[in-house]
Amino acid sequence: MDAKQPIPFLDPARADQYFLNTLAVLKAEGRNPSVVMEVFPNAHGLLCGIREVLDILREILPKDARVWALDDGVAMTCKEVVLRLNADYRAIGALETALLGTLAHGSGWATAARACVEAAGEIPIISFGARHVHPAVSDRMEYAAGIGGCAGFATPAGAALCGQKASGTMPHALMLIYGDTIAAARAFDAHMPDSVRRIVLVDTFLDEAEESVRVARALSGRLWGVRLDTPSELGGVTPALVCRVREALDRAGFDNVGIFVSGGLTPERISEFVRLQCPIAGFGVGNAISNASPIDFTADLKEVNGKPIAKRGRKPGIQDNPRLRQVFGVTP
Repeated sequence: MDAKQPIPFLDPARADQYFLNTLAVLKAEGRNPSVVMEVFPNAHGLLCGIREVLDILREILPKDARVWALDDGVAMTCKEVVLRLNADYRAIGALETALLGTLAHGSGWATAARACVEAAGEIPIISFGARHVHPAVSDRMEYAAGIGGCAGFATPAGAALCGQKASGTMPHALMLIYGDTIAAARAFDAHMPDSVRRIVLVDTFLDEAEESVRVARALSGRLWGVRLDTPSELGGVTPALVCRVREALDRAGFDNVGIFVSGGLTPERISEFVRLQCPIAGFGVGNAISNASPIDFTADLKEVNGKPIAKRGRKPGIQDNPRLRQVFGVTP
């Protein structure tokens, strides 16, 4: 990466100024104590962001530093130590802002994704939330969604972090450009490789049930599924609508065509579809994951030059967590 564009995690300009002040003071005084820093969440949730943090720490920490951590995807409890660093303070002091922010957002997204996945049961969830976050972090949001259990991802960058390929098909824009769902579906089918599933939006121009049957007939057995994304102005996607589309497809002999649902889904709405046993092949979830609140994390110094210490109200010294594993550094 260009030196003029430092990695955000390591960019001093993105660190809280008071950490930079502290480093300046210590440098001027010739002090660089060995410290133990412990990081913990202030709420229960699903941990995410640790792998990104560790990848960077491996590159920059001195050889004598030691690090213990839980892994991404681990259920964490409030106040549980998820990361412990033992290093000279000047090696890690300015990283605290980025470290906490990485864990806060990653864990918030992953926890929200897990809630959707648990609500859906055996029905897969696809992450649709990249459009709701800044592009600088959209891939990290989708990675967190994958840690939470999502089965597919809207963007190539997000999918790549999860070792997959993006799973998108077509937007309403394609239908509006062609002016007809059938024409757009046929063009899509003609030019997309067979590896791309033929899932066609059926809420753009006509009644969803009618359009679903028309598309199924037009694609002559190549249609994998239809997607319902009916806008809130028309009542959104409801269990009754899903069942009506399913009945229309079945009556026309297309019982092999799946129904994919998206649009304003939440764990509560997903649970309702599941409770009513709606015949759904997959859910596309956007802002219920991408707009999740971050989980607040705290970093505390617990030792300075081997002496147990803590701010008033906190317990001095290293806090035991047998789940932590040492991920690098030599144990003395």
